[in-house]
Amino acid sequence: MIKNVHASSCSFMSRTKMLAAMALLLVLASCSDTKKLPYFQGLPDGNIKAVESNVQAIIQKNDILSITVSSLNPEASAIFNAPNLSNPSSTGGTANFNNTVVGYLVSPEGTIQFPVLGLIRAEGLTKAQLSDKLTQQLTERKLLVDPIVTIRHMNYKVSVLGEVARPGVYPITNEKVTIMEALGLAGDITIYGKKENVMLIRETDKGERIIKRLDLNSPDALSSPYYYLRSNDVVYVEPLKDRVRKERNAQLLPIIFSVISLTIVIIDRVNFK
Repeated sequence: MIKNVHASSCSFMSRTKMLAAMALLLVLASCSDTKKLPYFQGLPDGNIKAVESNVQAIIQKNDILSITVSSLNPEASAIFNAPNLSNPSSTGGTANFNNTVVGYLVSPEGTIQFPVLGLIRAEGLTKAQLSDKLTQQLTERKLLVDPIVTIRHMNYKVSVLGEVARPGVYPITNEKVTIMEALGLAGDITIYGKKENVMLIRETDKGERIIKRLDLNSPDALSSPYYYLRSNDVVYVEPLKDRVRKERNAQLLPIIFSVISLTIVIIDRVNFK
């Protein structure tokens, strides 16, 4: 009788250890690789190569431009400060563009309808180039003396998608943003995102799309020409391949532990009944 009880006890302990080991393996399998979590690994103290940050965005179709004209004669300038677009609808997503914003909408043909001057080609120009163009025409046609033309993008935005806390479209009011700032707006990359393989999609003024992958684990990302984003850039953070497995394990762990506990209770009652 004592031998049977001892054998049952040993069998019970063996099964318990085996089940506990299985649960431990599942827990370890669900742990994230912390080695890939930090940004810019191995970054030493010191200076980093400067990156061009003053690259002006090229005006594209469907851009909304704020154009302000001033001169020594405010009354003569007033007619040129009546834009042809008001209350544009929001683009949706998380971009909360001001519904009262007014500006000049660049048409599908790449032009704007400017007071008195008529149709003006804007697509493919920088803000500075369009400003010079308007200034020249206002002066040559003797509409204003020494006019000052100020232009801003009203719908400057970037999209951050994939494995971030808050994916969406984000307006950039100061028309200047780095990839790190954009990720910050989106709540940063989650533990399931690939920091070493962040995709940047950029459309050129010719309609071509540039795809560039950045390794944000590497210090080289700080000196990349793509560190500063442009309007309409899309940043996509790819998920880790084992994300589905980890989420599945996380969901199964409570069930497994419940089954283990129930099994232990049943074995205990059967062996010592």
